[in-house]
Amino acid sequence: MGLTLEESLRLTVAALMQVTGDSQRSVAAVLGLTQTQVSRRQSGAVSWSLRDVDVLAEHYGIGALDLLAGPTRACEALPADRRRSVRAETKGATR
Repeated sequence: MGLTLEESLRLTVAALMQVTGDSQRSVAAVLGLTQTQVSRRQSGAVSWSLRDVDVLAEHYGIGALDLLAGPTRACEALPADRRRSVRAETKGATR
């Protein structure tokens, strides 16, 4: 049995946070929420809204449909400069 869209979105957000190095606190700031509100969305206690999807997609530089398509597709669509390893290397090179 497959994942529900809600479960897939939670996994996708977690994967994007991992790949980019974003924390729940930084995602909360982007969404205009508290870290606790993001935590409740990630745990499934509260559902992500369509507004959240739009804002997250813009934040990560991907399409909303890529975000909803699951972790693999979302991470593949993520621009290279949003990945933690690229940003860390760039910061190291400028020092």
